[in-house]
Amino acid sequence: MVEQLTKETFKEKVFDFEENSAWNYAGDLPCVIDFYADWCGPCKMVAPIMDELAQAYDGKVRFYKVDTQVEQELAAMFGIRSIPSILFVPTDDKPQMAVGALPKEDMQKTIADFLKVK
Repeated sequence: MVEQLTKETFKEKVFDFEENSAWNYAGDLPCVIDFYADWCGPCKMVAPIMDELAQAYDGKVRFYKVDTQVEQELAAMFGIRSIPSILFVPTDDKPQMAVGALPKEDMQKTIADFLKVK
């Protein structure tokens, strides 16, 4: 399941940016965060892919989404200028941002290569 994040749940589950200046991931599993907006056409193409991947990687990778229209502070913190933007967050390294509607195969490759999850 892809979980919707608010500023508060983001701080709790991903990174408390108000308390920490250096990146410190709060999660126990790697995660993928989709920064989107309801009016964005390419974002609508990514949503079902995220749902499929959330099922395929259940228990291995967490999947989140952030509505950039509602959570403007989160979008600004990550310098989101175009959407969709997809943040890949490993448990032990800095996150990596991908911009644009990535095909499912590209997301799977990044999950395998960067997040080290097969």
